[in-house]
Amino acid sequence: MASFSMRSTLAGAAALTAMTTGAFVGPAAAADTRTDGSAFARCAAVAGDLAAHLADQASAQHQAADVARKRHEAQVAHAKAVARERAAKEAAAKAAKAKAAREAATSRAARSGAGARGTLGGWMPPVAGSIGTPYHATSSLWSSGYHTGVDFQASVGTPVHAVGAGTVVEAGWGGSYGNNVVIRHADGMYTQYAHLSSLGVSVGQTVSAGSQIGLSGATGNVTGPHLHFEARTAPAYGADVDPLAYLRSKGVRI
Repeated sequence: MASFSMRSTLAGAAALTAMTTGAFVGPAAAADTRTDGSAFARCAAVAGDLAAHLADQASAQHQAADVARKRHEAQVAHAKAVARERAAKEAAAKAAKAKAAREAATSRAARSGAGARGTLGGWMPPVAGSIGTPYHATSSLWSSGYHTGVDFQASVGTPVHAVGAGTVVEAGWGGSYGNNVVIRHADGMYTQYAHLSSLGVSVGQTVSAGSQIGLSGATGNVTGPHLHFEARTAPAYGADVDPLAYLRSKGVRI
């Protein structure tokens, strides 16, 4: 009996040991293994979500930066276009101002030629120029021995105007006078315009005071470009009178 009890006791202890090391320890270890695997999967999932979120955030930031860059480029282009338009308008305004100044200067010069020298009653000087050789100056240059008119200094191409209203009785070559025009006026007097580079009227044409009848030049017997102007009692050479006195009688201040 004592021997059986000992064996039973030893067997129970062995069983208890087996239960402790096997039945109770083994399942707990397996459960821990399953728990560790699930936690790793969850961590991997969280990491994947975070990576995706960071990628989306980086993409959004890149798109926002691209939009901002394009907006900045558009603003710069607009600013440049506005600056170019403003510069063009300023240049046009300056050009218009300069043109107005030139026109005003031309107008003042014209008024000086036909204002300072003056015109009353529709009569005016034949050209905008100062007096050169006066009337009745003596020289062997002229067949009569004296100057039959008065010279106005004028470069080639200067417009020449009728001093008063009248009718053209001569327009063409006049020998030593070169290209010339002769006009008969209502008072019976005649005026001559000589050494012209070109003619702008023809015989029989009616002109008014200020009508352009040609351009000054240096044709005929001359030493340089100028306008030779005469006043006559008849259309032909030799009927000359003081041309400046005649113009003054018409109210022209010279």
